[in-house]
Amino acid sequence: MKELIEKINVAVEAFKTDAGLQAEKGNKAAGTRARKASLELEKLLKEFRKTSLEASKA
Repeated sequence: MKELIEKINVAVEAFKTDAGLQAEKGNKAAGTRARKASLELEKLLKEFRKTSLEASKA
């Protein structure tokens, strides 16, 4: 579970960086990367929810 949390943290940082570049400087490529990171983050968070529920039942 710790490595999953670390992956989530990395994805969040990537999203924050790219979203900030898009918002502040109008960088279109950064916007694309931010959207891609948000999709990856969504997958990781769903996996975390599933893992967390399994752990709480045990």
